[in-house]
Amino acid sequence: MLERKERQKELRRAAAERILLLDTAMGTAIQAFGLGEEDFRGSRFADHPTDLKGDNDLLSLTCPDVVRQIHVGNLEAGADILETNTFNATAISQMDYGLEAHVRELNEAATRLAREAADSFTKITPDKTRFVAGVLGPTSRTASLSPDVEDPGFRNVTFDELVRNYREAAEGLIQGGADLILVETIFDTLNARAALFAIDALFEDLGERLPIMISGTITDLSGRTLSGQTPEAFWYSVRHAQPFSVGLNCALGPKELRPHVAELSRFADTLVSAHPNAGLPNQFGGYDLSPDAMAEHLGEWASEGLINIVGGCCGTTPDHLSAIAAAVEGKSPRKVPCVRPWMRLSGLEPFVLPRDEEEEAA
Repeated sequence: MLERKERQKELRRAAAERILLLDTAMGTAIQAFGLGEEDFRGSRFADHPTDLKGDNDLLSLTCPDVVRQIHVGNLEAGADILETNTFNATAISQMDYGLEAHVRELNEAATRLAREAADSFTKITPDKTRFVAGVLGPTSRTASLSPDVEDPGFRNVTFDELVRNYREAAEGLIQGGADLILVETIFDTLNARAALFAIDALFEDLGERLPIMISGTITDLSGRTLSGQTPEAFWYSVRHAQPFSVGLNCALGPKELRPHVAELSRFADTLVSAHPNAGLPNQFGGYDLSPDAMAEHLGEWASEGLINIVGGCCGTTPDHLSAIAAAVEGKSPRKVPCVRPWMRLSGLEPFVLPRDEEEEAA
């Protein structure tokens, strides 16, 4: 099998030739199994003092066959990139279950499961390498906002604490065999910057750099992240990391997400990714957008040259991915624009000096 550096070369080659397919929602797939408390505990955590049902990341240790089956389903549907089952595998998030001591193991085990599945499919069709993205989720805390409405200056996490959490998780992802790191579902850009700081320091210490994917979340129809930034301002806040891709995922369906992806596509001088939900949640918290309907939207995005990497978030299944794969097949990936080297700053809004009227109207 190819070594990591060789796989990364293949990743960049493939991205230059076609639209890459990211996988679908791990949480949605796990829910479909109807697992109970005993499944989450397994024999190893049978006597753990805290309820563990709902800790999906733990299944990489207690029900690895379930996680493996989910990966295989996405690969069969055409996925080029598998996301690891590590969305909440940081000490901050695992404290809810009393499992913060197992964070490194959770990340490494989850990555090995994805690596084994990806390599098994690459072995069958060696002309199409499959890749593993080690996922760093947003954590359950926010560095920009107070959890106490009566004390807006209060924070229940510090930047340094986030850095330590993200570094520990990233170490496990890299040790497990990830090809790239995906910082995703970013609702607070300061959290993301802590993750990027941790990753950069880790790369320096390891003497090895992996491609980074960054994916933010537009939380509602206002077109802003939870911490208040527009997509353009968000990009300027994370652009220093020189990521392999930047994109948007979660919260919205493809219809609602499209204008924000289009905005990002205009200004980002790197690849653009998108993995929207299967529509907006219904009154029961489920998602109703069919595979064909979702594929119609994303196929149009591809035809309009908006995306380089596409997949699905909440509510999406391998059936959605199969339909998306058919809809984007043969369509050229978005061309990365040449952006002028001007001063580009970000608060909640972007500030560019000087601002190009042609670029603004593009």
